[in-house]
Amino acid sequence: MKKIYHLSSCSTNQRILKEVKPGSDVVLQDIKEEGIDEKTLDFLKEKTGSYEALFSKRAMKFRSMGLNEMNLSEADYKKYMLEEYTFLKRPFMINENEVFIGNSKNTVAEAVKSFNN
Repeated sequence: MKKIYHLSSCSTNQRILKEVKPGSDVVLQDIKEEGIDEKTLDFLKEKTGSYEALFSKRAMKFRSMGLNEMNLSEADYKKYMLEEYTFLKRPFMINENEVFIGNSKNTVAEAVKSFNN
């Protein structure tokens, strides 16, 4: 599977897509329009080791819902990401068995290499 989960209204995600230059064989999915499914989230968790690694604590709702005051479990992280796209670190880029999550410079550079081989 070659797929990039992104937020089309995010300028950072738009910049990353331009850098990665996904080919026509890569499916682009706007997570605001169509959230991530449980099967894919479980796959990503297997690759990263935890749901917490996929969770964005920078999301505005993280503080407004008081989640920053709670001791969240792995099940909680999963539940919130399935319910609300804003809790997903983005973009999620899947190139077969390689997974790239987030927008750090190193992550994007590795994704560019992977998608352009």
